[in-house]
This record gives sequence, structure tokens and C-alpha cells, in this order.
Amino acid sequence: MDWLSSLRGAIDYMEEHMQEPIGPEEVARAVHLSQFYLQKGFQIITGCSLGEYMRNRRLYLAALDLLAGEEKIIDIAYKYCYQTPESFAKAFARFHGFPPSRIKREHLSIRPYLPFKIKITIQGGKNVDYIIEKMDSFKVIGFQQEIPMERGYELCPRFWDKVKEDYMGALCQGKKAENAVERAVKECCIGLFGVCLDDEKNPGAFTYMIAGHYDGRPVPDGLAVREIPAATWAKFRAQGPLPGSLQTLNSQIFQEWLPGNEQYELAFPVNVEVYPSSEMGPDYECFIWLPVVEK
Repeated sequence: MDWLSSLRGAIDYMEEHMQEPIGPEEVARAVHLSQFYLQKGFQIITGCSLGEYMRNRRLYLAALDLLAGEEKIIDIAYKYCYQTPESFAKAFARFHGFPPSRIKREHLSIRPYLPFKIKITIQGGKNVDYIIEKMDSFKVIGFQQEIPMERGYELCPRFWDKVKEDYMGALCQGKKAENAVERAVKECCIGLFGVCLDDEKNPGAFTYMIAGHYDGRPVPDGLAVREIPAATWAKFRAQGPLPGSLQTLNSQIFQEWLPGNEQYELAFPVNVEVYPSSEMGPDYECFIWLPVVEK
């Protein structure tokens, strides 16, 4: 199943199971994609998360059922997977602007939320600057944080700002490393990589690492080590001020390159950002690596 077919299949699967307590794991399994790439791609292309899509669709369908007047509010709440009528009423009011009890009595207008129809016009996918390269496995060491899928473009730059303020800034300006964490930052070049990894404990989030090459040293408290498997990588190049140039490239990969290429598909749920220099500027060059396999 190609990339666009998988996304459309995910929407079809969710539409068929709106009255069942499914989550990203079940949707991803149904379309044979990893949760990580399904949620990342869905968020980039549609502008909302899988969870947000299902929640909004359920609340719209619930409003239609209430307008039909054949079911009680409590029955509709359970029908659309809410555990209590109270939680349903709060979610309904946030979405539609009024509680479910008022919908028929006052003839209020509901907020429409129709099924998504994914249509992509391939404009530049074939012109994305990339190479294909095989690499052995390697280990990275760095700081890590759990990031909600829908807030990646907001929270990843904030995470970088904090690590730069706490560690990287002073060390780059010549400060002597005074503890194990600072020595690792300096000697392992932490900041070379930004690594996105599947978060198995939280399907609505991913683990983001600000990392460098791991050299086998004891791992200081506050840092983590991950191994990146051997793979064939599609290595994409971005040029311009950060974070805008990298975020634009990331969107272009999922909106244009993946739908438009006929040779490769995603291999496993990891992607790597590479920042070769700490000297930022308007023409800064950086990279996104994605593991791929031939179709």
C-alpha cells in the first residue's frame, strides 16, 4: 500500500469504527504503517492528530444523533466512546459551543466536521534535494523529551532553546566542562543530531533527542543512549534560517516526496535531523535522514 493509500485507508478505518474505542495502534495496524509515521504524516498533511480527528468526528456525529431525537444523551455518550455523560457534555460544549441538552430545545446550529478527503498536488517532490546512502548502525547520546505529535513544530525548538541555554551555549563560547554531562556535551558533540523516535509508551507522542555520537563512556544522569539500526537512508538537504527551513523540508517530504516517489517507502520509525555546524545564519545547511526500503 503506497503512502497516500495508507492515509486514505486510515481515514476509512476510523470512519468505520467511530463507535469503537480504537486508537492510533489499531489504525496503524489496519493500514500496515508504524504509529510513528502514520501520526507524523497525518498531522503534517491534515493539520490535526488522529485523536483530534476521531474526537471531532464523533462529536459531530453525536450532534446529528441528538438532532434526530431518537436516543438519550447518556446513550449517545456511551455510543461514541465517552466513559461518562459528564465528560461527553464537556467535550460537546467545547466543540459546538453549547451543552448537548440545548441542541433541540433552542434549535442551535452545530459545528460541521465532515470526513477528510486527502488530495495532494505534487509540485516539487521530484526536485527535493536528497541522496540515498547505506549506513551501519550507530549509537547516539543526548537529552531526550516526550513531545506530543500535534505540538512537534512548537515544542522541539523550545527544547533546543533550553538545552542551548543550560549547556551548549556556554560550552561553545569556551567554558570549561566541569561535570560528566558537560563533558559528554562537548566531547560527543551533542547538538549534532535531533532524533525523532517512536514512543512505545505513549502512542500520541514521540521521543525527541538532542544528541551526538556515543563513544562508550558511562552514561551520566540526565542523558540517554539509543542505537540507530543499520539502514538505507534517504538524506534530504535544507538551506535557510532555522527552524523554518527544516520544518518546511519536513512538510515537503511528507506532502510531496513520499506521495510522489515510486521507488522507496519508509522502513522503521526513526528520523534524524543533522546540524553540521553550531554557527547559524540565513544560509544555514542541515539535513533530514529517513530510513527507507525499496518497494
